[in-house]
Amino acid sequence: MKQVDRANYAPDMAYQDAPQSIGYNATISAPHMHAYALEILHDYLQPGMKVLDVGSGSGYLVSCMAAMTGDTGKVIGVEHIDQLNEQARKNIKKDHPEYLHQGRVELITGDGRLGYAPEAPYDCIHVGAAASRSPTELLKQLKAPGRMFIPEGPEFEQSILQYDKDADGEITKRALMGVMYVPLTDREAQLGE
Repeated sequence: MKQVDRANYAPDMAYQDAPQSIGYNATISAPHMHAYALEILHDYLQPGMKVLDVGSGSGYLVSCMAAMTGDTGKVIGVEHIDQLNEQARKNIKKDHPEYLHQGRVELITGDGRLGYAPEAPYDCIHVGAAASRSPTELLKQLKAPGRMFIPEGPEFEQSILQYDKDADGEITKRALMGVMYVPLTDREAQLGE
């Protein structure tokens, strides 16, 4: 996280340990949650690994993951709001333009609930919004072995879940902590269209 300046990704109070609005009814998570996610996913964010970040927003966590996966790794960010994806590109160009030029980061506009099958499988998947049910499509795109970090559950009853897929493809899940995230939804619901 020290290699990625949060001020390039959060419009106000970048270093305050609280979620911040980035527009379009989206937020950038609090720094302690990003640190926690990176710690949980650490073994799957090694040089050369491939990562999916669902709800990539302003691009901050994508950049942190690119720093961890190194020159030979790849991070795919999926965001369903075009304007946020464009802002993420500008933010990354300001902070680490080499991530885009070297192809270490790719930003896709699409429905993150469906993942991004063309680049699957992924060593790890991070989801930055709360799913209402088990993320079946995302689990299909997780490598064996692999790990997913995802908030799950209805509003006010969410937990961070860690899904682990072993080398045989068996999946286990473990609740890590209670949280409050914005819902993992579609563009129309998020924007109130």
